[in-house]
Amino acid sequence: MKVRNELEKIFADIRDHQEMASFFEEIFTPKEIKDLELRWELLKELHAGHAQRSIAARHQISLCKITRGSKILKKPGSVTKKLLDKNYGSRQG
Repeated sequence: MKVRNELEKIFADIRDHQEMASFFEEIFTPKEIKDLELRWELLKELHAGHAQRSIAARHQISLCKITRGSKILKKPGSVTKKLLDKNYGSRQG
């Protein structure tokens, strides 16, 4: 948990977009970055109200990955939902 705590603080300290982009490139593999991008895309689509099955078909992935995102967005106090609302507009539900 100590290392995770350190990483969370480091991420929180980075305020410059280019510095964050460079940090991502340095510590994540291209596949890890693609996985993060897909996870965020799924969350955005769920937030926009797209059906889970259509998201799964469009991205050729299992419903399990999408169900996790759906649960995150329904969780009271979800930071992810708060960020999506802030950046893409608030949605009910």
